[in-house]
Amino acid sequence: MAAFYTFEDLSGYKDPTTANPYDSLIEACNNDPAQIQARYDTHRINRNAQQKAKLLASDFAGVTIDEILAKLEDPARNPGFEDWRNCLVFWARPPKVVRELIAEIQRKLIDVAPNLWIMPSTNLHMTALEVAHSLTEQEIKDLVDKLTPKSPEITEYTNDHRVRLIKPLVSYDAQALALSFLPAVNELDNTQKSAEADYTYHHLRRDLYTQAEQAGVKVASRYVIPSSHLTIGRFITKQDFETSDGKTDASKIQSLVERIEEINTWLKEEYWPSGNGIKDGGEWAVGEETGLDFRKGRLWYGGGETVRLGKGF
Repeated sequence: MAAFYTFEDLSGYKDPTTANPYDSLIEACNNDPAQIQARYDTHRINRNAQQKAKLLASDFAGVTIDEILAKLEDPARNPGFEDWRNCLVFWARPPKVVRELIAEIQRKLIDVAPNLWIMPSTNLHMTALEVAHSLTEQEIKDLVDKLTPKSPEITEYTNDHRVRLIKPLVSYDAQALALSFLPAVNELDNTQKSAEADYTYHHLRRDLYTQAEQAGVKVASRYVIPSSHLTIGRFITKQDFETSDGKTDASKIQSLVERIEEINTWLKEEYWPSGNGIKDGGEWAVGEETGLDFRKGRLWYGGGETVRLGKGF
């Protein structure tokens, strides 16, 4: 889920107020895809710099444990424990080449954080639209009933509204790690499934919001910041970054940050657009292989139940 991110826009823009919150960025950028990409880029650059400063500060108290996930991962010590947060989302599922890239990144992270919880490949997702979160099962059911008639159109919307994501980079904070992308503009297209020239991932997010509201559902997304990311790992213990007496080990935190920066240098050199095109895994045509996944339930960590899975292209 998008719970990885704190919900602060660090792109440096001040948005106008619009009925559809995604329109505000588009208007602020004069509907220019290059400006939209720049805003996404500025947000993640500033956010990584912000989080690096926090992690390396002399008073850093250690990584923040996801207590719910930690209990779910240790059922012997927490018998009967369940995640009570029911959600409703439309997910974009990454294609095989992106999943393979993420698996390689996860292996590199495990070297310095052996107890990092790894998002399973089959659970990987990017939240294209969060309709609701932390509700009861009945509240989610009521929303599903309203959205179901429109769900074929929404889940297969990417067949006729194609967008690409490029320039993968690891983003992070004290709670989790994610792989983030930027909306493509006119960069080389290896997928042969070309996107519309002036239509970006942010336009897609806007349109999904509109369609959900047209179905009579009040969308309650927690954020609309310029970010396209999927969580790849979470911290469920502090032991990887502590001394023998249980204190935060600054040198181990430093090693984690250095490894993330090494990975990001590798991604830029190997998977970003270059004169040789874009290496497999470095771009993602949203809706490729499968359409959007209309999913409900306790899905914070990739679980839940699919209501409808759209056909891919």
